[in-house]
Amino acid sequence: MNRLARETSPYLRQHADNPVDWYPWGDEAIERARTENLPILLSLGYSSCHWCHVMAHESFEDEGTASVMNAHFVNIKVDREERPDLDRIYQLSHQLLTRQAGGWPLTVFIDPPTLLPFFTGTYFPRQPRYGLPGFTDLLMRISERYAAKRDEVKSHGEQLARVFANLEQLEHESEEDDETLLASAREQLETMYDAAEGGFGSAPKFPMPTAIERLLRHWARIHADLSLSADRQALNMVMTTLTKMARGGIYDHLGGGFCRYSTDRHWVIPHFEKMLYDNGSLLALYSDALGLGSDPLFAGAVRETADWMTREMQHSEGGYFAAQDADSEGVEGKFYVWRRDAVKRILAEDEYLVVETLYGLDKPANFEGKWNLHRRDAWRAVVERLYLDEDQATALLASAKAKLFAERAKRAPPGKDEKVLAAWNGLAIHGMAKAGTRLKEIRWIQSAARAADFIRTRMVKDGRLYATWKDGEARHAGYLDDYANMLHGILSLLAAHWRDADLDFATFLGDALLNHFQDPETGAFFFTAHDHEKLIHRPKPTADDAMPPGNGVAARALLGLGHLLGEPRYLDAAARTVHWGRGFIAQHAASHCTLLTALEEYRHPPELVVVRGPRPAIGEWLAAARVGYRPSRVVYGIPDDAERLPGYLPRPRPLRLVSADAEPPISAYLCNGLQCSAPITELAEFKTAVE
Repeated sequence: MNRLARETSPYLRQHADNPVDWYPWGDEAIERARTENLPILLSLGYSSCHWCHVMAHESFEDEGTASVMNAHFVNIKVDREERPDLDRIYQLSHQLLTRQAGGWPLTVFIDPPTLLPFFTGTYFPRQPRYGLPGFTDLLMRISERYAAKRDEVKSHGEQLARVFANLEQLEHESEEDDETLLASAREQLETMYDAAEGGFGSAPKFPMPTAIERLLRHWARIHADLSLSADRQALNMVMTTLTKMARGGIYDHLGGGFCRYSTDRHWVIPHFEKMLYDNGSLLALYSDALGLGSDPLFAGAVRETADWMTREMQHSEGGYFAAQDADSEGVEGKFYVWRRDAVKRILAEDEYLVVETLYGLDKPANFEGKWNLHRRDAWRAVVERLYLDEDQATALLASAKAKLFAERAKRAPPGKDEKVLAAWNGLAIHGMAKAGTRLKEIRWIQSAARAADFIRTRMVKDGRLYATWKDGEARHAGYLDDYANMLHGILSLLAAHWRDADLDFATFLGDALLNHFQDPETGAFFFTAHDHEKLIHRPKPTADDAMPPGNGVAARALLGLGHLLGEPRYLDAAARTVHWGRGFIAQHAASHCTLLTALEEYRHPPELVVVRGPRPAIGEWLAAARVGYRPSRVVYGIPDDAERLPGYLPRPRPLRLVSADAEPPISAYLCNGLQCSAPITELAEFKTAVE
């Protein structure tokens, strides 16, 4: 057993019994490499990564391969979810060295004196195949090169260091105005759009929620401006993509939740891992889309996904877990796929007929001789084809899914990464709060509140937020994404259900962003705090990736906090970030959708609706203000017993004795930018104002 047995990361623990002499990242490994003059072999991955498991089984569990690694390298294993700082830096290094996209597992060979990489790759097989060298042969060649060509290794490192330094020089102002930048993103996304199947690009196809949200917000802003022509194509791109995903095999039709991506263009066969960050973002997106009108497909996806998150992804004490594996019993997708005869045995004849028609069991198998469920057609078309009454068909589908779900639960489940990540919980809190508000499910809002309480009480130590928690221990000082996503999520939770503790937490997070992450010279936010371990590069992320970039989220969240509190320092900080980011947006707007949304929210301040009064009594007021999809409107209901209030609101009035028949006093305020209306105390007047 190696040193990884002492770690809390499930991914690192998976490698604790490897014959490889693994180290976690830290001074012990680095000093040994420098003392013994050995190159570092850095392997980055995560617990639900399929190809990480494959490389582990082929190479890291093999005695022969391990002996070569141990003899010629100091071997470091990193969970990229615990150390996104290292992952971000060495993924970028891989892209710069190979001019190819990165991925996981990421394999990096590092020169210890500088910690700069001199050779990188992703997955390597044990024996040569797929056009890749065998891993053992590669190890020997790398070791020989390091020993014989040290000057060349050093020179390559110096070149890479210069590239990193020059990345900072790419910061520049854009001469294009804001409307041009916003329009550029919309046009670029249309060129990437798959008109036949929805989504962007071809296989593998990712959900890309930030891009979909940008198009939806673009449509809403154009639609609200009567002087402009409605952009129906932008809305069509959104609705087609959301529909294809919710019908597709990327969605778990029995248990809820979206998988990480589709391996094909048609959304049929996913990579079966489920990530918390995807599902939090998609919950929010589908909830927004439901603001345009009732849609049973979207509502079902929201309900089932939120229920999956509370049922399978929430710690008993509140925090949300990170991920579920693609594999069970060592086989990818085994938990999810079906044999046709097994489905027939479980279901009644009329139930099977509905399932067969809806999910294509009468068509050829789509995954290694089995069926991964996906809706081949719209529900209404299926009902009409079977000549069924709508209510009867709905009942048959519900009973069939319940039976299949119960049968599937008897299988060996996929592995689960049960660490709690602050950044990902922020996205989940945001999604659950929005879903609960849209579909009026208080239990989802309560679930989000439990997660927020967990982060605040278990993952804040000595005045700092920590990035990860597992087995009672919080580790790794928080990164930009942890603070920014958590602040964004807490603001959504406040909008769903006001709690004084959440406002205090939001203020703590906003202050920490300004004090520990913002560059005083440029206004941008570093990914790591000012007192973080010194690494070979200190990025300021701007582009959308699997998760939204910290600078975009931080700017949006600080704008939201600044407008809620009427606090200029948060607004000014966000404004500086947006101004700094315009140059990056101009280089390729569609890659910076989150930062663009921050720019839009800065240029067009939100309509803030604040309703004060007894909590039960303000419900009708809040419902009136929340009707529809209005991304520029933020609604807060602040109960009379709240002690923490924005400074511009009057303090609570002292209690007076009133008759039992008296109407509870309610006051509403409508604010645009930094200007607020006089209090509105009549519901009819309020409804007219918000409509």
